[in-house]
Amino acid sequence: MSEPTVIETSVPQERHVVTEIPGPRSRELHARRQAVIPPGVHSVIPVYIERAHDSVLVDVDGNHIIDMCGGIGVMTVGHTDDAVVEAAREQLGKVTHTLFTMTPYEPYVRVAELLAKHVPGSTPDQPYKTLLMNSGAEAVENGVKIARKYTGRPGVAVIEHAYHGRTMLTATMNHKAAPYALGYGPRASDVYKAPNSYPLHDGLSGAEAAKRTIAHLEKVAGAEDLACLVVEPIQGEGGFIVPAEGYLPALAKWCRENGIVFIADEVQSGMGRTGTMFAIEQFNVEPDIVLSAKGIAGGLPLAGITGRAEIMDCSQPGGLGGTFGGNPVACAAAVAVFGQIEQHDLLAAAQRIEATFGAGLQRLVEKYDCIAEVRGKGAMLAIEFVKPGTLEPDTELVSKVIAAAAQRGVLLLASGVYNQAIRFLPTLKMSDEQLDDVLGVLDEVIAASI
Repeated sequence: MSEPTVIETSVPQERHVVTEIPGPRSRELHARRQAVIPPGVHSVIPVYIERAHDSVLVDVDGNHIIDMCGGIGVMTVGHTDDAVVEAAREQLGKVTHTLFTMTPYEPYVRVAELLAKHVPGSTPDQPYKTLLMNSGAEAVENGVKIARKYTGRPGVAVIEHAYHGRTMLTATMNHKAAPYALGYGPRASDVYKAPNSYPLHDGLSGAEAAKRTIAHLEKVAGAEDLACLVVEPIQGEGGFIVPAEGYLPALAKWCRENGIVFIADEVQSGMGRTGTMFAIEQFNVEPDIVLSAKGIAGGLPLAGITGRAEIMDCSQPGGLGGTFGGNPVACAAAVAVFGQIEQHDLLAAAQRIEATFGAGLQRLVEKYDCIAEVRGKGAMLAIEFVKPGTLEPDTELVSKVIAAAAQRGVLLLASGVYNQAIRFLPTLKMSDEQLDDVLGVLDEVIAASI
Protein backbone atom coordinates (compact mmCIF):
# COMPACT_ATOMS: atom_id res chain seq x y z
CA MET A 1 0.00 0.00 0.00
CA SER A 2 1.35 3.43 -0.94
CA GLU A 3 1.92 6.08 1.70
CA PRO A 4 -0.84 8.69 2.02
CA THR A 5 -0.20 11.98 0.25
CA VAL A 6 1.03 14.69 2.59
CA ILE A 7 -0.67 18.02 1.86
CA GLU A 8 1.58 21.01 2.43
CA THR A 9 -0.33 23.65 4.40
CA SER A 10 2.58 25.86 5.43
CA VAL A 11 2.10 29.19 3.67
CA PRO A 12 4.22 32.29 4.42
CA GLN A 13 1.85 34.90 5.86
CA GLU A 14 2.81 37.75 3.60
CA ARG A 15 1.77 39.22 0.27
CA HIS A 16 3.94 38.23 -2.69
CA VAL A 17 2.98 38.85 -6.33
CA VAL A 18 5.00 37.05 -9.03
CA THR A 19 2.70 37.37 -12.09
CA GLU A 20 -0.09 39.60 -13.26
CA ILE A 21 -3.37 38.64 -11.60
CA PRO A 22 -4.98 36.52 -12.92
CA GLY A 23 -1.85 34.81 -14.13
CA PRO A 24 -1.43 32.47 -17.12
CA ARG A 25 -2.44 29.27 -15.32
CA SER A 26 -5.53 30.95 -13.86
CA ARG A 27 -6.48 32.19 -17.32
CA GLU A 28 -6.01 28.69 -18.71
CA LEU A 29 -8.26 27.23 -16.00
CA HIS A 30 -10.82 29.95 -16.61
CA ALA A 31 -11.04 29.00 -20.26
CA ARG A 32 -11.66 25.37 -19.27
CA ARG A 33 -14.27 26.52 -16.75
CA GLN A 34 -16.21 28.57 -19.30
CA ALA A 35 -16.67 25.47 -21.45
CA VAL A 36 -18.37 23.43 -18.71
CA ILE A 37 -19.76 25.81 -16.05
CA PRO A 38 -22.62 28.25 -16.71
CA PRO A 39 -21.99 32.01 -16.39
CA GLY A 40 -24.59 32.26 -13.62
CA VAL A 41 -21.94 30.69 -11.35
CA HIS A 42 -19.95 33.90 -11.36
CA SER A 43 -16.58 34.57 -9.71
CA VAL A 44 -15.66 38.06 -8.60
CA ILE A 45 -12.06 37.61 -9.68
CA PRO A 46 -11.07 34.58 -11.82
CA VAL A 47 -8.03 33.70 -9.73
CA TYR A 48 -7.78 29.97 -9.12
CA ILE A 49 -6.55 29.01 -5.67
CA GLU A 50 -4.29 26.01 -5.13
CA ARG A 51 -3.78 26.18 -1.36
CA ALA A 52 -4.30 28.49 1.60
CA HIS A 53 -3.46 28.83 5.27
CA ASP A 54 -4.53 31.30 7.92
CA SER A 55 -4.92 34.63 6.05
CA VAL A 56 -3.09 33.99 2.79
CA LEU A 57 -4.23 32.36 -0.47
CA VAL A 58 -1.79 30.89 -2.98
CA ASP A 59 -3.04 30.78 -6.56
CA VAL A 60 -2.02 28.33 -9.25
CA ASP A 61 0.57 30.82 -10.54
CA GLY A 62 2.30 31.10 -7.15
CA ASN A 63 0.94 34.49 -6.11
CA HIS A 64 0.47 34.93 -2.36
CA ILE A 65 -2.68 36.96 -1.78
CA ILE A 66 -3.93 38.47 1.50
CA ASP A 67 -7.53 37.36 1.85
CA MET A 68 -9.81 40.11 3.17
CA CYS A 69 -12.96 38.20 2.15
CA GLY A 70 -12.52 34.92 4.01
CA GLY A 71 -14.88 33.04 1.69
CA ILE A 72 -17.42 35.79 2.52
CA GLY A 73 -17.03 35.31 6.24
CA VAL A 74 -16.49 31.55 6.34
CA MET A 75 -12.82 31.38 7.29
CA THR A 76 -13.17 33.04 10.68
CA VAL A 77 -10.54 30.85 12.38
CA GLY A 78 -8.30 30.88 9.31
CA HIS A 79 -7.80 28.76 6.22
CA THR A 80 -6.82 25.12 6.86
CA ASP A 81 -6.68 25.67 10.61
CA ASP A 82 -4.61 22.79 12.00
CA ALA A 83 -7.12 21.77 14.68
CA VAL A 84 -10.06 21.90 12.26
CA VAL A 85 -8.22 19.88 9.62
CA GLU A 86 -7.18 17.26 12.16
CA ALA A 87 -10.70 16.94 13.59
CA ALA A 88 -12.19 16.50 10.12
CA ARG A 89 -9.46 14.02 9.11
CA GLU A 90 -10.04 11.93 12.24
CA GLN A 91 -13.80 11.89 11.68
CA LEU A 92 -13.33 10.93 8.02
CA GLY A 93 -11.68 7.76 9.24
CA LYS A 94 -14.60 6.91 11.52
CA VAL A 95 -17.95 7.80 9.96
CA THR A 96 -18.60 10.05 6.97
CA HIS A 97 -22.38 9.61 6.75
CA THR A 98 -25.26 7.65 8.20
CA LEU A 99 -28.02 10.31 8.11
CA PHE A 100 -28.66 11.62 11.61
CA THR A 101 -32.40 10.98 11.36
CA MET A 102 -31.66 7.29 10.67
CA THR A 103 -28.78 6.41 12.99
CA PRO A 104 -27.42 9.39 14.96
CA TYR A 105 -23.91 10.18 16.17
CA GLU A 106 -22.24 12.20 18.92
CA PRO A 107 -20.69 15.14 16.95
CA TYR A 108 -24.17 16.44 15.99
CA VAL A 109 -25.21 16.39 19.65
CA ARG A 110 -21.99 18.13 20.69
CA VAL A 111 -22.50 20.98 18.21
CA ALA A 112 -26.05 21.45 19.52
CA GLU A 113 -24.69 21.57 23.08
CA LEU A 114 -22.12 24.19 22.13
CA LEU A 115 -24.71 26.36 20.38
CA ALA A 116 -27.00 26.06 23.41
CA LYS A 117 -24.09 27.24 25.55
CA HIS A 118 -23.34 30.32 23.45
CA VAL A 119 -26.62 31.57 21.97
CA PRO A 120 -27.97 34.57 23.93
CA GLY A 121 -31.14 33.66 25.81
CA SER A 122 -30.27 30.03 26.31
CA THR A 123 -29.64 28.95 29.92
CA PRO A 124 -28.37 25.68 31.45
CA ASP A 125 -31.82 25.13 32.97
CA GLN A 126 -33.67 25.91 29.73
CA PRO A 127 -31.25 25.45 26.82
CA TYR A 128 -32.17 26.37 23.29
CA LYS A 129 -32.41 23.43 20.88
CA THR A 130 -30.75 23.08 17.48
CA LEU A 131 -31.47 21.64 14.04
CA LEU A 132 -28.41 21.31 11.81
CA MET A 133 -28.52 21.77 8.05
CA ASN A 134 -26.02 22.54 5.27
CA SER A 135 -26.12 26.23 4.39
CA GLY A 136 -27.24 29.68 5.41
CA ALA A 137 -30.18 29.62 3.01
CA GLU A 138 -31.33 26.29 4.48
CA ALA A 139 -31.04 27.80 7.94
CA VAL A 140 -33.31 30.68 6.93
CA GLU A 141 -35.80 28.35 5.23
CA ASN A 142 -36.04 26.15 8.30
CA GLY A 143 -36.21 29.08 10.70
CA VAL A 144 -39.21 30.42 8.80
CA LYS A 145 -40.74 26.95 8.55
CA ILE A 146 -40.48 26.39 12.30
CA ALA A 147 -41.84 29.86 13.09
CA ARG A 148 -44.84 29.22 10.84
CA LYS A 149 -45.47 25.88 12.52
CA TYR A 150 -45.21 27.41 15.99
CA THR A 151 -47.45 30.42 15.34
CA GLY A 152 -49.84 28.98 12.78
CA ARG A 153 -49.34 32.17 10.77
CA PRO A 154 -48.06 32.59 7.19
CA GLY A 155 -46.38 36.01 7.10
CA VAL A 156 -42.63 36.62 6.95
CA ALA A 157 -41.29 40.11 7.65
CA VAL A 158 -37.85 41.31 6.53
CA ILE A 159 -36.19 44.71 6.29
CA GLU A 160 -34.62 46.69 3.46
CA HIS A 161 -31.07 45.91 2.33
CA ALA A 162 -31.41 42.36 3.67
CA TYR A 163 -29.79 39.31 2.11
CA HIS A 164 -30.94 35.83 3.12
CA GLY A 165 -30.05 33.43 0.28
CA ARG A 166 -30.75 32.15 -3.21
CA THR A 167 -33.58 29.63 -2.74
CA MET A 168 -37.10 30.56 -3.83
CA LEU A 169 -38.11 31.81 -0.37
CA THR A 170 -34.82 33.45 0.60
CA ALA A 171 -34.38 35.14 -2.80
CA THR A 172 -37.84 36.63 -2.29
CA MET A 173 -36.78 37.81 1.17
CA ASN A 174 -33.72 39.62 -0.23
CA HIS A 175 -33.91 43.35 -0.76
CA LYS A 176 -31.99 43.16 -4.03
CA ALA A 177 -33.82 41.08 -6.65
CA ALA A 178 -31.10 41.33 -9.30
CA PRO A 179 -29.27 39.05 -9.71
CA TYR A 180 -30.65 36.68 -7.06
CA ALA A 181 -34.32 36.45 -8.11
CA LEU A 182 -34.38 38.13 -11.51
CA GLY A 183 -36.04 35.85 -14.06
CA TYR A 184 -36.48 32.95 -11.62
CA GLY A 185 -40.10 33.62 -10.70
CA PRO A 186 -42.66 33.14 -9.41
CA ARG A 187 -41.46 34.37 -6.05
CA ALA A 188 -42.71 33.20 -2.68
CA SER A 189 -45.85 34.66 -1.17
CA ASP A 190 -46.51 36.24 2.26
CA VAL A 191 -43.17 38.04 2.42
CA TYR A 192 -43.33 41.66 3.61
CA LYS A 193 -40.46 44.15 3.37
CA ALA A 194 -40.14 47.18 5.62
CA PRO A 195 -37.73 50.13 5.90
CA ASN A 196 -34.64 49.48 8.01
CA SER A 197 -32.31 51.61 10.09
CA TYR A 198 -29.51 53.05 7.93
CA PRO A 199 -28.06 55.92 9.98
CA LEU A 200 -25.80 57.32 7.24
CA HIS A 201 -28.75 57.81 4.89
CA ASP A 202 -31.88 58.20 7.01
CA GLY A 203 -30.56 60.20 9.96
CA LEU A 204 -33.09 58.57 12.27
CA SER A 205 -32.60 57.49 15.87
CA GLY A 206 -33.14 53.83 16.66
CA ALA A 207 -36.55 54.59 18.18
CA GLU A 208 -37.61 56.63 15.15
CA ALA A 209 -36.44 53.98 12.67
CA ALA A 210 -38.17 51.20 14.65
CA LYS A 211 -41.40 53.19 14.74
CA ARG A 212 -41.23 53.53 10.95
CA THR A 213 -40.52 49.81 10.45
CA ILE A 214 -43.32 48.73 12.78
CA ALA A 215 -45.86 51.15 11.31
CA HIS A 216 -45.11 49.85 7.83
CA LEU A 217 -45.49 46.19 8.82
CA GLU A 218 -48.70 46.81 10.73
CA LYS A 219 -50.10 48.55 7.68
CA VAL A 220 -49.00 46.21 4.87
CA ALA A 221 -49.05 42.85 6.69
CA GLY A 222 -50.84 43.10 10.01
CA ALA A 223 -49.01 41.90 13.11
CA GLU A 224 -51.53 39.12 13.70
CA ASP A 225 -50.62 37.54 10.34
CA LEU A 226 -46.85 37.54 10.88
CA ALA A 227 -45.10 34.34 11.90
CA CYS A 228 -41.66 35.93 12.17
CA LEU A 229 -39.43 38.92 11.65
CA VAL A 230 -36.04 37.92 10.20
CA VAL A 231 -33.25 40.45 10.80
CA GLU A 232 -29.49 40.47 10.27
CA PRO A 233 -28.12 42.29 13.34
CA ILE A 234 -25.46 43.72 11.03
CA GLN A 235 -26.49 43.44 7.41
CA GLY A 236 -24.02 41.59 5.24
CA GLU A 237 -24.64 41.83 1.51
CA GLY A 238 -26.54 45.04 2.21
CA GLY A 239 -23.31 46.83 3.08
CA PHE A 240 -22.49 45.96 6.71
CA ILE A 241 -25.15 48.35 7.93
CA VAL A 242 -25.18 48.73 11.71
CA PRO A 243 -28.61 49.87 12.96
CA ALA A 244 -29.00 52.87 15.23
CA GLU A 245 -28.93 52.24 18.97
CA GLY A 246 -32.27 50.99 20.25
CA TYR A 247 -33.59 49.86 16.87
CA LEU A 248 -33.32 46.09 17.35
CA PRO A 249 -34.54 46.05 20.98
CA ALA A 250 -37.64 48.00 19.91
CA LEU A 251 -38.36 45.49 17.13
CA ALA A 252 -37.82 42.55 19.49
CA LYS A 253 -40.20 44.09 22.05
CA TRP A 254 -42.87 44.59 19.38
CA CYS A 255 -42.45 40.97 18.28
CA ARG A 256 -42.88 39.66 21.83
CA GLU A 257 -45.98 41.77 22.37
CA ASN A 258 -47.56 40.43 19.18
CA GLY A 259 -46.55 36.76 19.27
CA ILE A 260 -44.12 37.15 16.37
CA VAL A 261 -40.96 35.01 16.38
CA PHE A 262 -37.85 37.22 16.30
CA ILE A 263 -35.17 35.51 14.18
CA ALA A 264 -31.59 36.77 14.17
CA ASP A 265 -29.91 35.82 10.88
CA GLU A 266 -26.30 35.49 12.05
CA VAL A 267 -25.12 33.53 9.02
CA GLN A 268 -22.43 36.14 8.29
CA SER A 269 -22.15 38.01 11.59
CA GLY A 270 -22.05 35.04 13.97
CA MET A 271 -19.34 32.74 15.36
CA GLY A 272 -17.13 35.43 16.87
CA ARG A 273 -16.93 37.61 13.79
CA THR A 274 -17.96 40.84 15.56
CA GLY A 275 -16.14 40.35 18.87
CA THR A 276 -18.95 38.49 20.60
CA MET A 277 -20.02 34.98 19.68
CA PHE A 278 -23.14 36.42 18.05
CA ALA A 279 -23.56 40.03 16.97
CA ILE A 280 -27.05 40.27 18.46
CA GLU A 281 -25.48 40.16 21.94
CA GLN A 282 -24.12 43.66 21.34
CA PHE A 283 -27.65 45.01 20.94
CA ASN A 284 -28.97 43.50 24.22
CA VAL A 285 -31.52 41.31 22.44
CA GLU A 286 -32.31 37.65 23.14
CA PRO A 287 -33.74 36.26 19.89
CA ASP A 288 -36.30 33.47 19.74
CA ILE A 289 -34.24 31.79 16.99
CA VAL A 290 -30.62 32.33 15.96
CA LEU A 291 -29.35 31.19 12.55
CA SER A 292 -25.67 30.32 12.10
CA ALA A 293 -23.62 29.04 9.16
CA LYS A 294 -20.55 30.27 7.23
CA GLY A 295 -17.87 30.42 9.98
CA ILE A 296 -19.30 27.60 12.09
CA ALA A 297 -17.32 24.70 10.58
CA GLY A 298 -14.07 26.18 9.28
CA GLY A 299 -14.98 25.83 5.61
CA LEU A 300 -17.11 22.70 5.70
CA PRO A 301 -20.86 22.98 4.93
CA LEU A 302 -22.90 23.29 8.13
CA ALA A 303 -25.66 25.53 9.44
CA GLY A 304 -27.57 25.75 12.70
CA ILE A 305 -31.13 26.76 13.57
CA THR A 306 -31.07 27.32 17.33
CA GLY A 307 -34.17 28.41 19.21
CA ARG A 308 -36.27 28.38 22.34
CA ALA A 309 -37.32 24.81 23.20
CA GLU A 310 -41.05 25.49 23.02
CA ILE A 311 -40.62 26.78 19.46
CA MET A 312 -38.24 24.07 18.29
CA ASP A 313 -40.34 21.30 19.87
CA CYS A 314 -43.51 22.19 17.95
CA SER A 315 -42.55 20.19 14.84
CA GLN A 316 -43.73 16.60 14.53
CA PRO A 317 -41.16 13.76 14.20
CA GLY A 318 -39.93 13.63 10.62
CA GLY A 319 -40.91 17.24 9.94
CA LEU A 320 -37.34 18.49 10.15
CA GLY A 321 -34.10 17.24 8.64
CA GLY A 322 -32.34 16.50 5.38
CA THR A 323 -29.99 13.92 3.91
CA PHE A 324 -26.71 15.72 4.58
CA GLY A 325 -27.80 18.08 7.36
CA GLY A 326 -25.38 17.84 10.29
CA ASN A 327 -22.86 15.70 8.44
CA PRO A 328 -20.50 14.11 11.01
CA VAL A 329 -17.31 15.43 9.37
CA ALA A 330 -18.67 18.98 9.29
CA CYS A 331 -19.85 18.60 12.89
CA ALA A 332 -16.40 17.45 14.02
CA ALA A 333 -14.90 20.49 12.32
CA ALA A 334 -17.44 22.76 14.05
CA VAL A 335 -16.51 21.37 17.47
CA ALA A 336 -12.89 22.24 16.68
CA VAL A 337 -13.91 25.77 15.61
CA PHE A 338 -15.58 26.38 18.96
CA GLY A 339 -12.43 25.10 20.62
CA GLN A 340 -10.20 27.41 18.60
CA ILE A 341 -12.32 30.46 19.39
CA GLU A 342 -11.99 29.74 23.09
CA GLN A 343 -8.39 28.50 23.16
CA HIS A 344 -6.99 31.44 21.19
CA ASP A 345 -9.40 34.06 22.57
CA LEU A 346 -10.53 34.95 19.07
CA LEU A 347 -13.30 37.19 20.39
CA ALA A 348 -10.56 39.45 21.70
CA ALA A 349 -8.80 39.11 18.35
CA ALA A 350 -11.90 40.42 16.57
CA GLN A 351 -11.97 43.36 18.96
CA ARG A 352 -8.28 43.98 18.23
CA ILE A 353 -8.97 44.04 14.52
CA GLU A 354 -11.77 46.56 15.00
CA ALA A 355 -9.50 48.78 17.08
CA THR A 356 -6.45 48.67 14.79
CA PHE A 357 -7.85 48.16 11.30
CA GLY A 358 -10.94 50.25 12.03
CA ALA A 359 -8.71 53.14 13.11
CA GLY A 360 -6.72 52.78 9.90
CA LEU A 361 -9.90 52.87 7.82
CA GLN A 362 -11.00 55.97 9.72
CA ARG A 363 -7.77 57.67 8.65
CA LEU A 364 -8.70 56.92 5.04
CA VAL A 365 -12.16 58.41 5.62
CA GLU A 366 -10.52 61.61 6.86
CA LYS A 367 -8.09 61.66 3.92
CA TYR A 368 -10.49 60.95 1.04
CA ASP A 369 -13.82 62.74 0.58
CA CYS A 370 -15.01 59.87 -1.62
CA ILE A 371 -15.42 57.71 1.51
CA ALA A 372 -18.55 58.55 3.51
CA GLU A 373 -17.89 56.46 6.60
CA VAL A 374 -16.37 53.35 8.11
CA ARG A 375 -18.82 51.10 9.95
CA GLY A 376 -19.20 47.65 11.44
CA LYS A 377 -18.04 45.74 14.49
CA GLY A 378 -15.10 43.46 15.17
CA ALA A 379 -13.68 41.89 12.02
CA MET A 380 -16.80 42.83 10.05
CA LEU A 381 -16.04 46.31 8.74
CA ALA A 382 -16.86 48.33 5.64
CA ILE A 383 -16.24 51.68 3.98
CA GLU A 384 -18.88 53.28 1.75
CA PHE A 385 -17.84 55.21 -1.36
CA VAL A 386 -19.82 58.22 -2.58
CA LYS A 387 -19.53 61.03 -5.08
CA PRO A 388 -17.73 63.78 -3.11
CA GLY A 389 -20.10 66.25 -1.49
CA THR A 390 -23.07 63.88 -1.81
CA LEU A 391 -24.35 60.54 -0.57
CA GLU A 392 -24.70 59.27 -4.12
CA PRO A 393 -23.07 55.81 -4.40
CA ASP A 394 -19.89 55.53 -6.46
CA THR A 395 -20.00 51.97 -7.75
CA GLU A 396 -17.44 52.63 -10.47
CA LEU A 397 -14.80 53.74 -7.99
CA VAL A 398 -15.36 50.63 -5.85
CA SER A 399 -14.80 48.44 -8.90
CA LYS A 400 -11.56 50.26 -9.73
CA VAL A 401 -10.25 49.96 -6.17
CA ILE A 402 -11.03 46.24 -5.94
CA ALA A 403 -9.42 45.51 -9.33
CA ALA A 404 -6.30 47.52 -8.50
CA ALA A 405 -5.94 45.90 -5.07
CA ALA A 406 -6.16 42.45 -6.66
CA GLN A 407 -3.22 43.29 -8.91
CA ARG A 408 -1.24 44.07 -5.76
CA GLY A 409 -2.20 40.83 -4.03
CA VAL A 410 -5.09 41.93 -1.80
CA LEU A 411 -8.48 40.30 -2.27
CA LEU A 412 -11.42 42.63 -1.58
CA LEU A 413 -15.18 42.33 -2.02
CA ALA A 414 -17.97 44.84 -2.70
CA SER A 415 -21.29 44.99 -0.90
CA GLY A 416 -24.35 47.21 -0.68
CA VAL A 417 -27.40 47.48 -2.90
CA TYR A 418 -25.35 49.43 -5.45
CA ASN A 419 -22.02 47.70 -4.68
CA GLN A 420 -21.00 51.04 -3.21
CA ALA A 421 -19.14 49.65 -0.21
CA ILE A 422 -16.05 47.52 0.28
CA ARG A 423 -16.43 44.99 3.07
CA PHE A 424 -13.61 43.47 5.06
CA LEU A 425 -13.90 39.97 6.53
CA PRO A 426 -10.36 39.04 7.61
CA THR A 427 -9.64 35.89 9.53
CA LEU A 428 -9.42 36.49 13.26
CA LYS A 429 -5.80 35.35 13.08
CA MET A 430 -4.74 38.16 10.76
CA SER A 431 -1.79 40.03 12.23
CA ASP A 432 -1.49 43.78 12.70
CA GLU A 433 1.36 43.70 10.19
CA GLN A 434 -0.88 42.16 7.55
CA LEU A 435 -3.65 44.64 8.33
CA ASP A 436 -1.17 47.53 7.99
CA ASP A 437 -0.07 46.12 4.64
CA VAL A 438 -3.68 46.04 3.45
CA LEU A 439 -4.22 49.63 4.61
CA GLY A 440 -1.14 50.70 2.66
CA VAL A 441 -2.44 49.03 -0.49
CA LEU A 442 -5.87 50.60 0.00
CA ASP A 443 -4.35 54.07 0.38
CA GLU A 444 -2.27 53.54 -2.75
CA VAL A 445 -5.08 52.24 -4.97
CA ILE A 446 -7.67 54.81 -3.83
CA ALA A 447 -5.25 57.62 -4.58
CA ALA A 448 -4.56 56.13 -8.02
CA SER A 449 -8.27 55.57 -8.80
CA ILE A 450 -9.83 58.94 -8.00
